Parts: sequence; C-alpha cells; structure tokens
Amino acid sequence: MLSGIDYFVVIAYLLGIMALGLYFARFVRSADDFFLCGRSLPFWAVGMSIVATDISAMDFVGVSGQSYRFGVAVGNFDWLGSIPAMLLGAFIFIPYFWKAGLYTIPEYLGRRYNDYVRAAASLTWIIFFALDLGVLFWAAAVMFKPLMGWPHWFSITATAIVVGLYTFFGGLTAVVMTDVVQMVIMFVGGASVVVVGFYHAGGWTGLTDKIAAMGDAYQHHFELVQPADTQTPFPWTGILFGLTLVMSNAYMIGNQAIVQRCLATKSVWHAKASMLAGAFFKMFIPMLVMFPGLIALAAFPGMEDGDHAFPTLVKSLLPPGLRGLLFAGFLAGLMSTIDSILNSTATLWTKDVYERFLRKGASGRHYMIVGQLTTVVLLIFGVLTSPLSRQFPGIYVAIQTFLSFFQGPVFSILLLGMFWPRATQWGGLIGLVGGIGASALLYAFKGRLFTIEDPFLYVSWWSFVVGVLLNVITSLVTRPHPGGRLSGLVFRSPKDFGDSCEVTTC
Repeated sequence: MLSGIDYFVVIAYLLGIMALGLYFARFVRSADDFFLCGRSLPFWAVGMSIVATDISAMDFVGVSGQSYRFGVAVGNFDWLGSIPAMLLGAFIFIPYFWKAGLYTIPEYLGRRYNDYVRAAASLTWIIFFALDLGVLFWAAAVMFKPLMGWPHWFSITATAIVVGLYTFFGGLTAVVMTDVVQMVIMFVGGASVVVVGFYHAGGWTGLTDKIAAMGDAYQHHFELVQPADTQTPFPWTGILFGLTLVMSNAYMIGNQAIVQRCLATKSVWHAKASMLAGAFFKMFIPMLVMFPGLIALAAFPGMEDGDHAFPTLVKSLLPPGLRGLLFAGFLAGLMSTIDSILNSTATLWTKDVYERFLRKGASGRHYMIVGQLTTVVLLIFGVLTSPLSRQFPGIYVAIQTFLSFFQGPVFSILLLGMFWPRATQWGGLIGLVGGIGASALLYAFKGRLFTIEDPFLYVSWWSFVVGVLLNVITSLVTRPHPGGRLSGLVFRSPKDFGDSCEVTTC
C-alpha cells in the first residue's frame, strides 16, 4: 500500500496534469484546434507525445509480464517493432500525409482508393481503439489493486473520469502538452524501478545467475532471437515477418493515434523531425518496461500471473516517496495513451464517418461538439468492455491479438497505394476486406495451423500476404485510375513536391 508521502506525490501529479490540460482548453475554439491544434506544434513536443502515446500502463504491466514469462525477446517489440518503421515513416509516408493536408490515415486511403475503403479502415480502427481502451482500464485496475487496495471497477471508473475530463475540453493540444510532462515523469519513475531492482538483484550478473539457476525452463530467457519452434509467442520467424515487416509498419505509419500528432506540426520539416525524435526516445523504452519483469522473476519466482510482476516489484522494493513517483510515472503512461486514443478515435468518427456520410457542410463548432460527445461514448464503452482482458494470457497478448486482425490488411493497401499506381479502388477494397476475413479464418483454425497458442505474429504476416495478393489480382482486372487522379498520393522523388506545403489531390 502507498504511504502518506506517496499519496501526496500522486495527488499533486493528478492535480497538476488536470490543471495543465484544462489550461490548454482555452486555445480550442474550432474543430481544427480540437483535432489538429491548428497545425502549430513543434517537433520536440510531438516526438515526446508519440512515445508517451505508445507507452502505457499496458507496457509497464503487460511487457513486464511477458518478460517475466518469456524473457528479453519481448524487447523486439520496441527495437525492431518501432525504430525501422519510424524511420520509414519519417522519410517517405509522413511528408506525403502532411502535404496532403490530411486529418486521418483513412482519409488518405479514401483519396487513394474510394470512400468505401475510407469508411472500412476508419471503422476498423475505431473498433480497435474502443477495445484497446478496455484493456488499458483493466491494466490500471491490475496496478491499483495491490498498491491502493481499490476494487477493479472503482479504479477503472476513476481513471476514465480523470482522463476524460481534460481530453473532452482540451482536444489534441491538451493531449500533446500533457504528454510532454507525462513522458518525463514516466521515464524518471520507470528508471527508479530498474535502478533499485538491479541493486537488490546484485546487478546484471546477479540477475542472470539467479534466473539461470531456476532450470532448463528458463534457458531461452536471455535470448533476444528465439528458435522458430519455441512455444513462446515470439519465435524469430514471427518477429521477422509478422512484427518487423508488417505489424510495426502498420502501427507506426497507419495508426491514427501516432500519425495524427505529426499531421498537427507547423511544417513538413517538423513532421519528419517529430518521428525521428520519437524513434530516439523509443530506443530506451525496453529498459523501462522489460527489465522489471526479469527482476521480478529473480525476486519472486512462481507467480501464476506474470502481469502482477511489475506491481509486486513496486510494492516490495521501492521506499515511500519513490513508490509514489513510480506510481505517478505509471499513471503518466496510462493517461497519455488513453487521452490519445480518445482524441484520435473522435477524429476518425467525426471526419471519416460523420462528416463524410452523415452530415456534410456543418460548422466547425458543430464537428467539435460531435468529437467531444464521441469522447464520452468511448469512455463508457471502454469501462464496460474492460473485463475482456481476462480472456487472454496477459494483457499484452490481448492487445496484440486485437491488432493482428486488421493491421496486416490495412498495411497492405497502404503500402501498395503509396508505391504501386496500378492499384485500383476495388483492389484496395477487396484487399482490405479479404485480408481481415483471412485473419478471422486463421484464428478460427489456429489449432490446426500453428504450433503456438497465440500466433498473432503469424496471423499478421499471412493476412498481409492475402491482402497484397487480393489487391494485385483485383487491380489487374479492373480499370486503373486516370493519371491525374493520383497526383500527390503515390510515391515519387521528394523534389516533385519541393518545399511547398501544398499538393494537388482529387
């Protein structure tokens, strides 16, 4: 349980973040302000916000739980699963998205293919984000239980109210600027656990010796690259094909919660630099979220649920005051991801579905109110669906499983749309829908097709392959777009755009 000084640190943090977020609400006067900050953000703030958005309670609790069970291979999800994709996004995709004046990634897909593709992609991300909120709320409850003694539903409801308040009023501006503070607190709090944990474990050598002494079951715990026939969810084949080639690119380039920040920067240079700054900070994340699981394994072997490794470590090793700082860091990671998901999902619904299909030509204030109401609905849905996480062997596996249903197909049409002008509107639609259908079939028959229990990496890869094949085959037998129709939407030499922020789109 937390002590008096811990409560003081946590309460001071919550009040400070609330005040900061509500302060920036004064600058939100239109839909453009609410969704894209008036396109005025600097690269350093966006880079920090990208990291704070990507790292959440799920990572502190879930990644630590996975490293407790399976070892350092889970670190690939940040090193191989982020850095290469962020570099690709910075130098190729992000400049095109920014110069096209987009609000959302599905908006690009709609311009490149057709409105059916835009609606399908947008609804897919909306459903995922809504389920993701439930996972994040459950992660908060898992953390609050041993430290605060709060019931799960109380923790979930309290988290939803606190984060929802400043996101509702402040929009993306409040989200990004609070993320900057939250990333700093998250890094300081996470580092404190690692430093104290290594001290108690006897350093790196003491840690490895203790885990090695536990027997053959832990022989692969310190192998970043695991055998193809491993029974863990992280075989090297899945890491290479499913993660590095598909899931990482789909997440960092096609994820609205990540890319929306880059679209809100003040220039294309800042848009590129924001992704590069985020990649730099991401290199340090595994040290904060992966090492605690290994430290907990050495100190507390035999836990039935690895997701309890991180909160148990905090409760047992950290002194008063430092425990409160870490808890504030945990809340920072949690809140920064939740507020980003809320704002991004509100943007997707308002711009891609409501404005496009339900009510065109309304005022900017009307669309801002729709975005705010969407935020409230999402909070309620996330609270109600949070127990779904109990159906998976760890919250990290839950979220990766949700992603694997659609990330492969979405990335397939995004990749072909950018690099293959011959891809047609119907090729994109069939590739997306058929790829998602292939994911569902792969999960339906996973017991016959895969040797591991949670084959989300393989599902991502094969659904990507199916999406590419369906897109290519359909495109070759359907009418291509006229040449001028794709101006500014397919990859060419950067000199074609010059330094202008304008491109011609149809």
